Amino acid sequence: MTSDSKSNAHRSFDLFSSENSLESIFVIRQPNDPQLDLLCEQLHQLAAQETWPAASLAACGEAGVYRWFLSAENGGFGWSDADVVRGYLKLSAACLTTTFIITQRTGACRRIAGSGNEGARQSLLPDLASGATFATVGISHLTTSRRHLAKPVLGASLDGDGFLLDGYSPWVTGGVYADTLVVGATLPDGRELLAAVPGDAPGVSAEQPADLVGLTGSATGMVKFSQVRISSDDVLAGPVENVMKAGVGAKTGGLETSTLAIGLAMAAAAYIRDEAVKRPELHAPAESFAQELSDLENDLLSAAAGEPQCSTEQLRSRANSIALRTTQAALSAAKGAGYVTGHPVGRWCREALFFLVWSCPQPVQQANLCELAGILD
Repeated sequence: MTSDSKSNAHRSFDLFSSENSLESIFVIRQPNDPQLDLLCEQLHQLAAQETWPAASLAACGEAGVYRWFLSAENGGFGWSDADVVRGYLKLSAACLTTTFIITQRTGACRRIAGSGNEGARQSLLPDLASGATFATVGISHLTTSRRHLAKPVLGASLDGDGFLLDGYSPWVTGGVYADTLVVGATLPDGRELLAAVPGDAPGVSAEQPADLVGLTGSATGMVKFSQVRISSDDVLAGPVENVMKAGVGAKTGGLETSTLAIGLAMAAAAYIRDEAVKRPELHAPAESFAQELSDLENDLLSAAAGEPQCSTEQLRSRANSIALRTTQAALSAAKGAGYVTGHPVGRWCREALFFLVWSCPQPVQQANLCELAGILD
């Protein structure tokens, strides 16, 4: 994909200029803004396409969504963690694919913003904050994916005042569309670095995205690096040991995955609730799911506010569980119609499976397996 086509895929109108009178109408500055509900309705209608959601991502850019996650210093609105959770819950209930892509985009932006690289911040963040460009991350091989291999899948070697990257990042969302790739690489001595690499840099090759069970529209797949030279100006953090723990703007294994799972469950539970209006036999399950989700949302917001009622792993396990159960219950309520390609509950069932593999720590995996096997604590 050429740089021109990438720009066209992500170009959105700049509604943030002080000279633009439309800003007060369209830009969502608070999670309780009625405009967020209107945006989510638009995302919900577009979700059925299950392809790269260019229109949805552009709409989010125009509505200021990408500024939620950045401080005012970096051109954002500086939303609190709890407000970000509230926003994510609504977005993920509307379209999980779009929201998942946003998490990867946000991960890249936060790592750029949280780095000590002032040049990268100034050159990259303005267009990322407005939605004019797209960035994503390639870091799973530093955390969970491919960690068992003896040789790092993406290596870095010294090259004068810079580095050469060689290898691949196995799971990159939207790599074929990325203007900037925030990737992690490992040096021969075991130290790691994070770098912001242009998507069209010589030697960068985004492979055909994987055909996933769910969220295929996220265009997640492998990106290869063949002797890609980066300068010291491209480095966001490192080289250090365990660069992902170096505090460069974002953390793995946080609340995002739980939030998106709960958001998906809310969409499925809402479907059951709406069906219960016409079918009394659905009243009891609808009420039970509503109460469970309310309790889970309260615990999620408490954790986001720094007052956790349970561990992050317990929260994630509960979120995975209810995502699986509500989506399957919605399919049961929809009957045969829900099993036809194109019906939202069929898509939700496939999407719920994603949470069993997305950044799933071993304790969460074990808890989910025990529940599925009927093994109680």
